[in-house]
Amino acid sequence: MIDLKAARSDVDGWRTALARKGAAEEFDALLAADERWRALIPHVDELRGKTKLTGKPTPEELEALRPVKAELRVAEQDLAAAEAARDAALALVPNPPHESAPDGETEDDAAELSRFGQPPALSTPREHTELGRFDMERAARVSGARFGYVIGDSALVAMALYRFALDHLAKAGFTPVIPPVLVREEAMYGSGFFPTDRSNIYALEADGLFLTGTSEVALASLHMGEKLGHDALPLRYTGFSTCFRRESGAAGKDTRGMFRVHQFNKVEMFVFVEPETSWDEHERMLDLEEQFLQALGLPYRVVNVAAGDLGASAAKKLDIEAWFPFQQRYREVTSCSNTTDYQARRLGIRYRAAHGLDTPHTLNGTMVTDRTLLAILENFQGGVPEVLAQYGAPSEVRA
Repeated sequence: MIDLKAARSDVDGWRTALARKGAAEEFDALLAADERWRALIPHVDELRGKTKLTGKPTPEELEALRPVKAELRVAEQDLAAAEAARDAALALVPNPPHESAPDGETEDDAAELSRFGQPPALSTPREHTELGRFDMERAARVSGARFGYVIGDSALVAMALYRFALDHLAKAGFTPVIPPVLVREEAMYGSGFFPTDRSNIYALEADGLFLTGTSEVALASLHMGEKLGHDALPLRYTGFSTCFRRESGAAGKDTRGMFRVHQFNKVEMFVFVEPETSWDEHERMLDLEEQFLQALGLPYRVVNVAAGDLGASAAKKLDIEAWFPFQQRYREVTSCSNTTDYQARRLGIRYRAAHGLDTPHTLNGTMVTDRTLLAILENFQGGVPEVLAQYGAPSEVRA
């Protein structure tokens, strides 16, 4: 959640920033709810003061207290309702975008920052479904649309990619984690996916659990409600997990092949840092993503995602888009987000700074998903980067 105290001290600045995310109305609703709550506090405090008597009260004093206590009960109920309304409004306000995030609302509004490599010159590029072994027809019979089996050499290359990514991050000081993929609502809310992204999440309603669309949720919640020591930061984790997304609102998008499916695997970075180092950490995480893709020899570009296209928790997000020859365009394969203090504040995570308790910043970044396998197949037309051989990948993929 946002720092409400900071927002009160610079209302115009926060409204202007949040308007770039299309959230000015939500911010104004929060301010109105906050004002109603704060207006009730003096009245409740006054009534509470009247109920405190010195010494043993007389029968007359007790009689005089009855209407005061009745009024106090009503006032406290009003205050509790106002506080609940304020908290509900606060949950809907996203993290304001960083000033360097470009204006815009769609992926086409992202600003290109750099490129690496040259797209291969292929006269008739084949799609990943022609090059690898993916069975979406049988998967549809078993699970429905947007599921697929990854079989044979394709599965071996995928597993090698995950292992390479985990080694790459372990060498950079990240602690490997296999997190739970079923979490409670508090974790979904705390990491910023509820309430705004609820429609994309699979729910097990009988158990009160939700399937995560990224291990970011479980990794962010690893220290939920904790007070971390000053020497504990930075905390760097890398999680491997299977992820699940409804892809609500994606009807008609990327219906071919395995590019946009409901289930996929992912290696994720997640970091807790002191606020003054978070932007340096953001650049470091992006650099680790670039090193990984460069080792694979994939052509890519880095883009700064537009403010209106950012998720609720992100202040800034840098995507890396690999070249997909069959589509003749760059498509997202990794992302790297700084969520500043937004997630840690919602999760109740603090750390002991020199000046007292403070809220850490959190960052998340994708190192690899199954889309990287698709990019390899299409760019090398069935060939496999040498770096993956040590992790059990074949030299080429047979369909």
